[in-house]
Order: sequence, then C-alpha cells, then structure tokens
Amino acid sequence: MAEVAAIILAAGLSRRMGAQNKLLLPVNGVPMIRHVVTQYRAAITGPITVVIGHDAPLVEAALAGIDAICVTNTGYASGRQSSVAFGLQHCPPADVVLIGLGDQPLLCARDICDLLEAHRAGDQGKISVPTQGDTRGNPIVIPSKCRPLLTADPARPGCMRITRENPELVQKLSLTADGFFTDVDTPAAYTNLRKQEAQLT
Repeated sequence: MAEVAAIILAAGLSRRMGAQNKLLLPVNGVPMIRHVVTQYRAAITGPITVVIGHDAPLVEAALAGIDAICVTNTGYASGRQSSVAFGLQHCPPADVVLIGLGDQPLLCARDICDLLEAHRAGDQGKISVPTQGDTRGNPIVIPSKCRPLLTADPARPGCMRITRENPELVQKLSLTADGFFTDVDTPAAYTNLRKQEAQLT
C-alpha cells in the first residue's frame, strides 16, 4: 500500500471562465492541469488519480506522458462531490490520500510536502485541512481510516459534509502559502495569475 496517494479534481464545467476551459489555459507554457499534476508528481511517489469529465479527451491529452491515471466521471455535471466519490472509488489504497483541485496553479511541490509534514507532525488519524485564519484551503489530507466516511452516504458524498459536520475528525493546519487558497476560475483570476507566472516552478 502506498504511503500517499492523490486525487485531483478536473471534471468541472469551468462556467465562470467563459468559453474557455480553465484547465487547458497555458501556465508556464503548458496547460494548467498539466502544471498542477506535475507539482503533485514532484511531491509524492504514490498513485495520482485525475478525475476528468468536461472536455475529457482534451484534458486527458494535456496529461499525456505524466505518471497519473485519468478516470472519467460521466456524472460530473452534478457537482464536485460526485467527482470526489468517483475518485475515491478509483484511487488505490494508501495510508493517506490528498484530495486537491486542478485549478490551483500557485500550489507547488514544496507546499504539498509542507502540508504532508504538518499532517505527520499532528494527529495522523484526523483529516488535515490547510487554513489561513478562517479560510480553508486545498488539498486536504484524508487518512485511510476516515476515507470510507466520505462515501458512506451515497446521497451526500464528499469532503465538505464530513469536515463540517464532524469537527472532531478534523485538524486545521495553519499554512501561509498562497497556493493552498488560490484557485483560478475567472478571467480576472487568470489575468492576475499571468502577472505572477514568473514565480511558478
């Protein structure tokens, strides 16, 4: 069993970006989703499962050659939580699984490693959520014993319900890197990203 696996959510309709699929927009010369998955691959050696849906062939093509498995959630239009459940069904067993977003290009491999180190230094049996004040970030860290809870209720799967309704299962980790708290889902956010592009690794 792997120590750390990752599920990256990349199935959404990208409505707020307009006509363009945000995950295919260039970041440092490659599609955003490729940039993001590359950071996860640099941070962990375990399996990476990318949940795709909208524009699935194009998103999968953007990841060609990367050591990651794409799985297509045909029910992606019903919302993010269906993709979380779908990803958990297809992600191999691991001591912990990271659940992250495909539209966080400011997140770098060092940030992911810092999150995992903070999780290991805390209560490893709890779900770890990066926070900055009252702001919650992504990815979150799910230990193996908590993983079944996310799909225990088929009508209400996913992370948000479990972490909101069961605070005793959660530890908030104070982390400062912008990558945890910045997603790029509007034209304005993408324009701002391009101004910061030189900082990305």
